[in-house]
Amino acid sequence: MTTKAKPKPQQPKPNPWKRAVFLALSLAGGLALWALLARVLKLPAFILPGPGLVWERFLKSLASGQLTRHTLTTLFEVLSGLLLGSFFATVLGYLLAKSPALEKLVAPYLVASQSIPMVAIAPLLVIWFGPGIFSKVLICALIVFFPVLINTVVGLREVPKDLSDLMRSLNATRAQTLWKLEVPAALPIFLGGLRVGATLSVIGAVVGELVGADRGLGFLINVGRGQYDTALVFVAVIALIAMAMALYGIVLLIERRVLAWQSWRQDQI
Repeated sequence: MTTKAKPKPQQPKPNPWKRAVFLALSLAGGLALWALLARVLKLPAFILPGPGLVWERFLKSLASGQLTRHTLTTLFEVLSGLLLGSFFATVLGYLLAKSPALEKLVAPYLVASQSIPMVAIAPLLVIWFGPGIFSKVLICALIVFFPVLINTVVGLREVPKDLSDLMRSLNATRAQTLWKLEVPAALPIFLGGLRVGATLSVIGAVVGELVGADRGLGFLINVGRGQYDTALVFVAVIALIAMAMALYGIVLLIERRVLAWQSWRQDQI
């Protein structure tokens, strides 16, 4: 007598419309609380402007082209630093994962570099490379470098040993092992590090612009602070939040698209 295996219960798929409704309600609640605090506390506009004043300042800076110009500058710095830092972190991460001796040699310097706040390094980079865009790109790359590096090393070392032995038994070349086994196996952990790096790159760009710049959203924050235009500061901060969330969402979409085979494989089990 044979017993049929019970079918695996399928998890309900997330409803995007429900998520959008919850997000809209959360934003509406936050705006209502902000407006209530501004009205109850009755603070001057240069200390706590209400949502209406910030919205008016947003429209004004958008119409003049000020917000678009500075946002594009910061976005260029962020994307360039993210690509540069991720590239070098991936290459070094692969070398460290394959060479324990190299890891022992380089690890102390990597750990020591993370004990120094980027705020302390940014002025030196601005002095050495000037207040232009390159120093901001370099700051973004440095702040992205470590999380992507660690996730690359961890992802490559999580490759199942039996699969590596199988590739060797099939006389696979190093390139074939890399693209057919190691990259697909390490990709989930690598993309998790890239998500973290995408948000950190925005912080790196702002830190560099606050130290010394003549353009960018960090520069716009300095302008608003110097002119006691707190509404402009709010506009720049909200633009930075939107940029970080957009980059995080793009990496998440790439992750879902690239790793779609994982969900298909789980459904087949």
